[in-house]
Amino acid sequence: MDGSWGLMRSAMRASEAPRGVRRATVWRVWGFARPHRRRLTLFLLLTVVSAVLAVSTPVLAGRVVDAVVGGRDVSVVVWLAVAIALIAVVDAGLGLVERWQSARIGEGLIFDLRRAVFEHVQRMPVAFFTRTRTGALVSRLNNDVIGAQRAFTSTLSGVVTNVIQLGLSLGVMFTLSWQVTALALLLLPVFVLPARRMGARMADLQREAATLNAGMTTQMTERFSAPGATLVKLFGRPGAELREFADRAERVRDIGVRTAMATRWFLTGLTLVSALAQALVYGLGGYLALTGHLAAGTVVSLALLLTRLYTPLTALANARVDVMTALVSFERVFEVLDLDPMIKDRPGAADLPDGPVRVEFDDVRFAYPSADKVSLASLEDVSTLDARGGEEVLHGISFTVEPGQLVALVGSSGAGKSTIASLVPRLYDVDSGAIRLSGVDVRELASDSVRGAVGVVTQDGHLFHDTIRANLRYPRPDATDDELRDALRRARLDTLVDSLPDGLDTVVGERGYRLSGGERQRLTIARLLLARPRVVILDEATAHLDSESEAAVQAALTEALRGRTALVIAHRLSTVRAADQILVVEAGRVVERGTHAGLLAADGRYAELYRTQFDDPDAREPVPEPVPGPAQSPPRKAAVAPTATFDDPPSTTSTENARSPR
Repeated sequence: MDGSWGLMRSAMRASEAPRGVRRATVWRVWGFARPHRRRLTLFLLLTVVSAVLAVSTPVLAGRVVDAVVGGRDVSVVVWLAVAIALIAVVDAGLGLVERWQSARIGEGLIFDLRRAVFEHVQRMPVAFFTRTRTGALVSRLNNDVIGAQRAFTSTLSGVVTNVIQLGLSLGVMFTLSWQVTALALLLLPVFVLPARRMGARMADLQREAATLNAGMTTQMTERFSAPGATLVKLFGRPGAELREFADRAERVRDIGVRTAMATRWFLTGLTLVSALAQALVYGLGGYLALTGHLAAGTVVSLALLLTRLYTPLTALANARVDVMTALVSFERVFEVLDLDPMIKDRPGAADLPDGPVRVEFDDVRFAYPSADKVSLASLEDVSTLDARGGEEVLHGISFTVEPGQLVALVGSSGAGKSTIASLVPRLYDVDSGAIRLSGVDVRELASDSVRGAVGVVTQDGHLFHDTIRANLRYPRPDATDDELRDALRRARLDTLVDSLPDGLDTVVGERGYRLSGGERQRLTIARLLLARPRVVILDEATAHLDSESEAAVQAALTEALRGRTALVIAHRLSTVRAADQILVVEAGRVVERGTHAGLLAADGRYAELYRTQFDDPDAREPVPEPVPGPAQSPPRKAAVAPTATFDDPPSTTSTENARSPR
């Protein structure tokens, strides 16, 4: 029965067998296995000994029968029985040691592979994550790594064990009786061919079930997330969702029934064939024994060895499938490891000098990398990667943010503002030109030094499904509770946290959805304050907040920007009136630069954007306090009407040609 199950599983894998793998993959596999070579050697030696012991028992059992039939001394039977018992004990002990070695090798390999992939993926550019399906990437760390592990545990040991058992069994059987052995081999096709056909059918059923289960998993993952569940409820679609889910679940149920019945027919047939083979061995062997050509014990040995013959033969018939499948798992892991991280520290990368930081863009040009440089078709669930990409989106961007200044980027959606901001913390590298921090090109600086100096707050500040304490401590794991509470106070969030039953140990939920939008944003600002960056980048940090939440967040931002170099991307122009300099970005170029008053007076693109926002009577809502320049004194209360007089720094304005690259 065990042999039948193994045969069925092998036959199922055979229907999906890969056609081939690169030879280089085998050498890379050995590179991962080399640290475990001593354990591998011991494991293979134990496997060889176990295979020898497995063949010894049937031979000794035949000797016992011969001793009984021949009327030998009782001591002979006793010693043979003791030998069989000792072999069983030794085999059991070897099995435990063998399993221990197998587990250590397999789990060690899983650890090495997962660690290598996780470390490598963390170094990938943001473009990799915007294109990749998260589930497909996680599958590489789980399913494919486990499939690769199988090469060194079940596959390797199985091939070695089966080869030795088959060789010893055939040798012993031919020695005992070539006629019975030949008869057993003639029945092998009757045993194997039905398995191939049934295996293909079972594989089709399993493939269909896997597809349906994947669909159900995707539906549950999307619909059970906070935004997905909200969308279903808002549009009143729970009935339709249930019908779609139930349809898939019903088909999985039907496949399960068909699989169970097919399995039972298959195993019944193979068990019958095996029983017939045993009957033939006993029949022919009994005839030869009665005619004096074989001993009775030999017949028993042959019958027992028959089981040691069929199982290795059927397993080895599909050994190539097992080996190739394991190697394909390795290839899928190596695919991820072979992707170039793109952002790398140069040898001898320096740390950013202490003190205030000046940010300088010098004729920066940039194009987002094409898909083939940052992604894999298999991770995007497409047949071929998108060929688009590589088109320049920033054209000669030049400006400087002096230490302690606030520079604002404004412009139409898609103009390139967020792209400019993403280059400062080196989420991408420029194609030409340079970005300098305190006069040093960011590509010459160590990545950890840049990230420690630059803090970013985005419009959808991400929080992990963890406690407030853990989210705050992410940039500074050694921060004390007093420092956490000070950051919360400065972010105008201390009162809320104190009112929560669990305080700092309150779990914020997936993406922080247990908090309101304003609370979530202030928590990310508190995290920024705790990190103490010298450069702060705000990427439309108040774009999706109501007026009350925006006012609270603006107050927190005022605290976050004080004394720091700041680059602010603003959708609402009312929030950047007091900036030291405003840059108007359109189509990847800086087309205007100056102060709020000076740009309004120039009556260019900035004035057009301003009128679009504030000339509509419906847009005349209370304006939150403007974000002050870090070097300035705290702002006065902002006037409600956009035509009020603002307390701006001296005006220095220039209008630039939007079409001519800088």
